Amino acid sequence: MQPIVSISNLSKTYASGFQALKAIDLDIVSGEIFALLGPNGAGKTTLISIVCGLVTASDGTVTAGGHDIVRDYRAARSLIGLVPQELTTDAFETVWATVNLSRGLFGKRKDHTLVEKLLKQLSLWDKKDQKIVTLSGGMKRRLMIAKALAHEPRILFLDEPTAGVDVELRRDMWDLVRGLRDDGVTVILTTHYIEEAEEMADRIGVINNGELILVEDKNELMRKLGRKALTLHLHEPLDAVPEGLGTYALELSGDGTELTYTYDTQGERTGITALLTDLSAANIRFRDLHTEQSSLEEIFVNLVSDSR
Repeated sequence: MQPIVSISNLSKTYASGFQALKAIDLDIVSGEIFALLGPNGAGKTTLISIVCGLVTASDGTVTAGGHDIVRDYRAARSLIGLVPQELTTDAFETVWATVNLSRGLFGKRKDHTLVEKLLKQLSLWDKKDQKIVTLSGGMKRRLMIAKALAHEPRILFLDEPTAGVDVELRRDMWDLVRGLRDDGVTVILTTHYIEEAEEMADRIGVINNGELILVEDKNELMRKLGRKALTLHLHEPLDAVPEGLGTYALELSGDGTELTYTYDTQGERTGITALLTDLSAANIRFRDLHTEQSSLEEIFVNLVSDSR
């Protein structure tokens, strides 16, 4: 399958000499939700801005829907919707007029039914006649999404889309994004809310210091890089971990009543089976157990720390 967005050897160096992006290669598949994670200044917004035609690359190529974003920018740009990190709107225009104007800027015929649907989906319908200056920060963020969707793009970039949005509305927006994906829209988002990526993304990309250090299916990433901890609640406390169990990463609680085994998810079955066998041989019994798995946030923090 041909990727809907294809980025090859993309670099950006500013006049100051700062290199924001370093030879980025990335293909994004049609109909997926792709989350781009990275700390502040990692290059996320620069990458999105280049693809959307707002910043000029120093080197490399980008295509959107098979159209080169430089040579065939009109066709490429018509496929793309962008929700920028910064809120940029005409403060004294109404919600209704702003969304309709955004559609018209792409040469689309008026479609009041579509605009009404967008505003209702984003809980803005009752604000349609209000001036933007009167809206809260969260409402303005939703308005930016409505503007980006007004011309029915097939590729949607969301740069920190839920910043400043309350938890309940954030989940409503997640549902909207999933609905867009189900309709065939490809969604690329950057976020500081790691749970947002964990909840929604099909694939994860991690960028740091301008370099794309990892691209992986979310579930596969958590399987390969995640770690689990098995905690055993012992029948009788131990003074120390027996020498015969020294090959396992075992940690004994201060009161000796809990034994915790930490392991990576790839070695789950053989590791646990062997441990339980060896515990039985050592006459160590337990009355209960529970497991915990590392979150995407922990994996992300470790990846960024290792790449510094």
